[in-house]
Amino acid sequence: MGASDIIIVGLDIGTTKIAAIVGRRNEYGKIEILGAGKAESIGVKRGVVSNIESTVLSIKRAIEEAESKSNVKIDFVNVGIAGQHIKSLQHRGIMIRKNIDIEIEQKDVDELVDSMRNLNMNPGEEIIDVIAQDFIVDGEIGIREPVGMLGNTLEANFHIIIGQTTAAKNIYKCVRKSDIDIVDLILEPIASAKAVLSEEEKEAGVALVDIGGGTTDIAIFHDGIIRHTAVIPFGGDVITEDVKEGCSIIKKHAEELKVKFGSALASENKDEEVVAIPGLRGRPPKEITLKNLASIIQARIEEIIEQVYFEIKNSGYEHKLIAGIVLTGGGALLKHIAQLTEFMTGMDTRIGYPNEHLAEGTPPELASPTYSTGIGLVIEGLERYDAEARKNGNKEITPVQQKPSRKNDKSFFQKIQEFFDNEPENLA
Repeated sequence: MGASDIIIVGLDIGTTKIAAIVGRRNEYGKIEILGAGKAESIGVKRGVVSNIESTVLSIKRAIEEAESKSNVKIDFVNVGIAGQHIKSLQHRGIMIRKNIDIEIEQKDVDELVDSMRNLNMNPGEEIIDVIAQDFIVDGEIGIREPVGMLGNTLEANFHIIIGQTTAAKNIYKCVRKSDIDIVDLILEPIASAKAVLSEEEKEAGVALVDIGGGTTDIAIFHDGIIRHTAVIPFGGDVITEDVKEGCSIIKKHAEELKVKFGSALASENKDEEVVAIPGLRGRPPKEITLKNLASIIQARIEEIIEQVYFEIKNSGYEHKLIAGIVLTGGGALLKHIAQLTEFMTGMDTRIGYPNEHLAEGTPPELASPTYSTGIGLVIEGLERYDAEARKNGNKEITPVQQKPSRKNDKSFFQKIQEFFDNEPENLA
């Protein structure tokens, strides 16, 4: 089976939109988008499902559109998880090997990674993902790939991502009620990073900031390794709310104003630039100066950037990020946001587009920061498929679409699957 036969679907359940993206890898290693579907997200608040039925309807709409555009029957998806309940911690794991004359094998590494899933968490919290950063063999630090080495003790520094059990169960329930199965839950900032960051940036040190509708996700990389992840509980939606309140207009008009005329720097707008908003039911139109609009937006964006900068300083990598900050997500399309970020943090800033990994001929609307997470879920899904295939001796592990793997360890995701498999009435 060639790489181009493996079809992966990414499902980004966001606060503003739900996007399903169907993709595969072409012969040049680029991601070819076969089709995409988008639906307005009604039942999600700040990255967390707040209304099951509304979310299911939105997922079904996005999936149906993606199916009709790609001519692929979607059975399995990689789903992004975010929300203010997400947090991360660093931990070191160690194992003593029984036979030091045998080379370290992949199963030893897998056993060490799996042992991290047994750490005690607070009630209501579970480990979503365990990412090995670097390994230590018999005290020799900074080893990226320990397989094949000889050693008595195998240690590793881990980046452990934790989330609320109920939030993940609600996502799982929504997807299952939409008649599709989940392959994996993937942290959204990690997916976005796959789509918009280059390997050189990760090596040099970079902070990815994904400004979504309900949350702003942060992933910090240094020496090619993820060092810190965080989720700030507000994004583009609060800016729209501020414009709505500040200009006394309805939310629909506030969103249009923000997208078409919004700016993150009030000083870049002239006092005489005015836009007229239609009045409600026979009332006269309302005139709003673009400078006033920009000052409302700037106040909130500054608050978001301050929180982002706090997380960067908190990670301890503030002075090690040579590549600075990469902004992505729908909020990154706001005019002058890169300049304001540079001014407030003193760090180089660019806008991240997911087009580096996309094949030629991808519709321009998909090569937008808005779809960074969805495209990243496809890329991460392909990489996890490849890793699973290697573990299985490169045997065929799927007919057309990537199927969920059934590992021996009880990861967070397997526990959720068992929860619903044992209680079918939950999905009724």
